[in-house]
Amino acid sequence: MVFVRGNRLNYILSGRNLIRQICSTYPFRHFYQHPKSYSKYAIPSNEILCLYVRVSLNSLYSTKAPSRSFRRRERKRSQSNAETPLNEAQFQRAVSQLPPRFTAEELCNVITLQEDPKVCLGLFNWASQQSRFRHDVCTYHITIKKLGAAKMYQEMDDVVNQVLALPYVGSEALFNTIIYYFTETRKLTRAVNIFKHMKNSRNLDCRPSVRTYNLLFAAFLSRGNNSYINHIYMETIRCLFRQMVNDGIEPDIFSLNSLIKGYVLSLHVNDALRVFHQMGMVYKCVPNSFSYDYLIHGLCAQGRTNNARELCDEMKEKGFLPSSKSYNSVVNALALGGEVDEAVRCLWEMIEKRRSADFITYRTVLDEICRRGRVGEAIRLLKEFQEKDIVDGHTYRKLLYVLEDDFGNSVDKNQFGY
Repeated sequence: MVFVRGNRLNYILSGRNLIRQICSTYPFRHFYQHPKSYSKYAIPSNEILCLYVRVSLNSLYSTKAPSRSFRRRERKRSQSNAETPLNEAQFQRAVSQLPPRFTAEELCNVITLQEDPKVCLGLFNWASQQSRFRHDVCTYHITIKKLGAAKMYQEMDDVVNQVLALPYVGSEALFNTIIYYFTETRKLTRAVNIFKHMKNSRNLDCRPSVRTYNLLFAAFLSRGNNSYINHIYMETIRCLFRQMVNDGIEPDIFSLNSLIKGYVLSLHVNDALRVFHQMGMVYKCVPNSFSYDYLIHGLCAQGRTNNARELCDEMKEKGFLPSSKSYNSVVNALALGGEVDEAVRCLWEMIEKRRSADFITYRTVLDEICRRGRVGEAIRLLKEFQEKDIVDGHTYRKLLYVLEDDFGNSVDKNQFGY
């Protein structure tokens, strides 16, 4: 028998609800009806459910608990919101700016000018009690924006419930804003509910757009910090992407980069390369610097240094400058692959391009030089870094101590400059 604490049990039950919603939303059954066409992607439904349940047992939204400082800030913010009373003078001043029979647009303009979110909510609730007045999309939208930006998520949730209760009220921009703030507050279940509401809406103006899908892609990509978790969420991203294409929505560069990034994080670099090569031919999108950066990092992580260098050269030929992460990945891969001189050349190149190398990169290059019996050369290179203010004093001393500890017995210690 397994005993589960109350909070953990709530996580498990919430995870199961999320799984049911996702699996009912994304057309997994479509794979079963066409096994020949989708044999590569066909996955038994029970395996998908088991994988999602496994993740939900660990944590529903993140692979690690919020930090103590984060919890303290959230607690102070919620206490501040709860303790701060409504500024009656400011509220009455805002009400006085409205004509006797104000319209939804006039109310929206007044709410927009208010900086206090509680005054905004007070205006919204006060207007709801006025006879002959009905809220419109614009008043719901600006109120949800104000409350979401102030992190008054409980109050925002109440307003969202009012929107969902009115089938004739809504717009694609409004629902996208709701999805954004729900993902910000880690309410992924609610975000999926809004997405389903948009999909099932009879109002064509409320149907999901590429912006909607991009918000969900970003939310799923931010949930894992290891390849296993990313692999789980990548299945959902892939199904979302296929559904978007099947609905006739053309993916933009953000959608394609999300797919590439998801495949790289889940260690499916070949699939990421396939999407990269389909960008121009199939989706009429030109790769940007993020497309190259994700792939270069993924290729280096798998030891495919030559492919990464080719992409890096192609990237520079097209006028893009590799990011610090790409440069660090290439330099580390070259050094670990035995191409020490090429790694040093690439390191100087990234310094000239004002890309910052991290401590691991410096240590890897210097270690690999020392492993080839060139300890003196490594020390001279490190001192050159210090003289040119490339590394600060703390980093210089730390690297020098590491070299002495690892290779001090193989060379005269006077070379370390003590």
